Amino acid sequence: MLNKIAGLIQRSLSGAEYDYTGGSIRTGIVLLAIPMMLEMAMESIFALVDTFFVGQIGTGALTTVGLTEVMMTLVYSIAIGVSTAPMAMVARFIGEKHPEQAGLAAGQAILLGVFVSMLIAVPGFVYAEDLLRMMGASEQVVAEGVGYTRIMFATNVVIMMLFVINGIFRGAGEAAKAMRVLWLANGINIVLDPIFIFGLGPIPAMGVEGAAIATSIGRGVGVVYQFHLLFGDRSVVRLGARAWVVDWAMQLRIIRIAANGAFQYLIASASWVFLMRIIAGFGEAAVAGYTVAIRLILFTMLPAWGLANAAAAFVGQNLGAKEPERAEQGVWVALRLTVVYFGLLSVGYYFLAGPLVRGFVGEATAVGYGVDALHVFAIGYVFFGLGLIPIQALNGAGDTRTPMLLNFVCFWLLEIPLGYWLGQELGYEVEGVVWAIVIAEVILAALALWMFRRGRWKLMEV
Repeated sequence: MLNKIAGLIQRSLSGAEYDYTGGSIRTGIVLLAIPMMLEMAMESIFALVDTFFVGQIGTGALTTVGLTEVMMTLVYSIAIGVSTAPMAMVARFIGEKHPEQAGLAAGQAILLGVFVSMLIAVPGFVYAEDLLRMMGASEQVVAEGVGYTRIMFATNVVIMMLFVINGIFRGAGEAAKAMRVLWLANGINIVLDPIFIFGLGPIPAMGVEGAAIATSIGRGVGVVYQFHLLFGDRSVVRLGARAWVVDWAMQLRIIRIAANGAFQYLIASASWVFLMRIIAGFGEAAVAGYTVAIRLILFTMLPAWGLANAAAAFVGQNLGAKEPERAEQGVWVALRLTVVYFGLLSVGYYFLAGPLVRGFVGEATAVGYGVDALHVFAIGYVFFGLGLIPIQALNGAGDTRTPMLLNFVCFWLLEIPLGYWLGQELGYEVEGVVWAIVIAEVILAALALWMFRRGRWKLMEV
């Protein structure tokens, strides 16, 4: 039994070819899920590493990173939303045995991603100070942290490319390639972070700006490696000369899926921005404690995103192969694995909240806020997974509109006003805001499972 498990893990990490439209469903999901979970774990480590090292500077620096990261979630959301299109379309074309169409969709998605990132970079760089003030930052935090914010916005193209191109790899069933990209990028960031933040030899200490520079360099090297993997015979996706010429018909197909996908994630991440704005009113200690709790939650949630992405790729390829029932079975396998994963984490977070938070911040008030937040998150954490899998399955089918509407109802119509009422009006502060998040996730999970069981996604065309 152990030899079989070890062999399966080795096979998934090696990137060995597998026909996800035939054979064992459980094996197919596991082969996709292991590298995708490790890939997303690496993405979450970017933020966690920055939080750890910047936390050594002080609460003000940590506040800068927290506020900027919340704004950057809008960029991540657009990038993830744009990446849903090539993932769904490449998966569908691979399932249909049309690799040339998969290559065209991939190239057009990359062109779209570069264009969108340029639209974000200029205003983000120019209005960095105003954005920090809008988030509730004090003048001291703005003065100390505006450089970090400017660098993160100016280099957002590497974030965009990481998500878009890794979406291409996932859709093609080449999850191991996406995983290696994040390993490389993250390893460079871990090495460079303390060097640029605290200085080493001829390299001066750059403080919080050093964290942004290290992260951008790490991600930039990862993007270079992505393009290396895409060219030649290193991928089933072939990027010929035609892929780099704007194809308006394909662009429209991509934009139709990507627009709903981007709005879907923008709605979700914008709610985090509003919630952070509420929390900023409780003081820097509240922001610092909440930031640590959120980083810990995201650190373990992003691997579950990997499992959800595995379900999405599996759905896309099997719909392309005209196997909708097989696609549905794969989603239920992924959902069972996710519930076990989140259940174990809930127990760990609840009982180890104190030591975990104190590992990132030392100020007693901030620790108190962080522990309270982590306790509440732990109570409802399983529901995060119950909603995540069916939402990504719908995205994998190309139905990005339904998740967008569900996010709008649960996050904007429920979570934000409820967070304000519980946190501000009733005086529960950070704990009240986190309860609003958990309640919204419970309702989202119920609605997403209901929509998935209806089965309309099986008829989607991309």
